[in-house]
Amino acid sequence: MSASTICLITLSMLTSASVFAEPLSTPDIDDIEYPVDMPPSAEEITLGKYLFFDPQLSGNHTISCATCHNPDNGFGDGLKLSAGHDGKPLTRHTPPLYNLAWSSSLFWDGRASSLEHQVLMPIYNPSEMNLSEKVLLKRIAKSQFYQSKFKQVYQQTDITPHLISQALAAFMRDIITNNSPFDEYLAGAENALSPQAKNGLALFEGKAKCIECHDGANFTDDSFHSLGIAFEDKGRANVIKDNSLAYRFKTPTLRNITLTAPYMHDGSLPDLESVMTFYNDGGGSGPNKDKLMEPLNLSQSEIRDLIAFLSALTDPVLIARPPSMTQAQISPNEMHKGENIWK
Repeated sequence: MSASTICLITLSMLTSASVFAEPLSTPDIDDIEYPVDMPPSAEEITLGKYLFFDPQLSGNHTISCATCHNPDNGFGDGLKLSAGHDGKPLTRHTPPLYNLAWSSSLFWDGRASSLEHQVLMPIYNPSEMNLSEKVLLKRIAKSQFYQSKFKQVYQQTDITPHLISQALAAFMRDIITNNSPFDEYLAGAENALSPQAKNGLALFEGKAKCIECHDGANFTDDSFHSLGIAFEDKGRANVIKDNSLAYRFKTPTLRNITLTAPYMHDGSLPDLESVMTFYNDGGGSGPNKDKLMEPLNLSQSEIRDLIAFLSALTDPVLIARPPSMTQAQISPNEMHKGENIWK
């Protein structure tokens, strides 16, 4: 074999996505990079939990973060497109919140690089929760409950947007799933996976090529791909002004995927059977489709085995809602009196 042939083969191997796929594994808490190099206290997580469930964080007091990210519904809402504060549908499907502690980009288009950066954006967005920073701070400042909690956690009385984002991020960073049947299998429990799920795992890493994007401990490469679904929404290219990234969206985690239907950035696929058929057919016909998307020639039996494996990634995160938020809120009449939410 000539040296040039060897070079070509080596180059082909190095440019193959599967070469760079991280092995599937269990998330390691010790790998989390905290903003201040130490995990949040239980009190800070609890404060973030109160904020997450509090409708005060929306302009008209009707929705909270948990309205769209409902822990009883896989931290989604089961809708194709969630509704904003005015009841009108948003433009993208609500993604789940599992294991964002390890994520380097947030939102479908990756426009936020940290949870602290991300958490206030839906609150300020006029289509989503529709609350200005000024009114957010005014409401929190009027609450004796929050004044006490922020002072307890941060030892200061001046409540800033940074502290609010820090508390919310602490709670969201604590939404961790890492003990599914697949994780038990990795830990040595051979019978944690059924024969169908084991075959599905082999397909996932082989013929179905799922691992080329859904790899590592959280089954995501944290990168952006076009599946041929989008025709108008340019996704990542709206953030990074580069047409080569048009119609590309972040690879979501597959952990707890059985709890988070419907699927895709636009919520267009209602169930896992639809997702498997979509990939088996080679994706959609939209522009700039990823070269990884090609027909898989999976049999119906193989598709069922893949779904059995995906089901083995289920480990629900059970979060009890906080006690009544009455003590944390001012009366609605007082809050609306002379209040302009955009001043």
